[in-house]
Amino acid sequence: MPNILKTVFFVILGLLIGSAVNFSLIMVSGQIIPPPMGADITTMEGLKNSIHLFEPKHFLFPFLAHALGTFVGASIATRFVSEEPLKYALVIGIFFLVGGISNSVSIPSPVWFVILDLGLAYIPMSYFAYQMFGIKNSKH
Repeated sequence: MPNILKTVFFVILGLLIGSAVNFSLIMVSGQIIPPPMGADITTMEGLKNSIHLFEPKHFLFPFLAHALGTFVGASIATRFVSEEPLKYALVIGIFFLVGGISNSVSIPSPVWFVILDLGLAYIPMSYFAYQMFGIKNSKH
């Protein structure tokens, strides 16, 4: 497979699997940390209207979903892209960061969470994935 096709394939695969990790953690979060009494999290409008009821513990899984989804996606790109793995890990991080910014605009979360989430869950996690898995690529 030509190198560019391989790169595109693994970046897309990283985005898909990272998104699946993110989605899966969000889906199980309510079973592990139940939403506050009276909160309707079944619709975006319900979530917006009840976000003021959320305590810090309710933001744990959204942060983990964002951070681990980005980490897993960037890990795949970093591990399997042979040239410039940092660049492609950061592409994944930027993609997820754009999603995080979009969420921050559409869901009125507390400022502390927005700062934590946007500051630590995306670019730092993609760089961390590169640090963990990028060494393999530098040995070629």
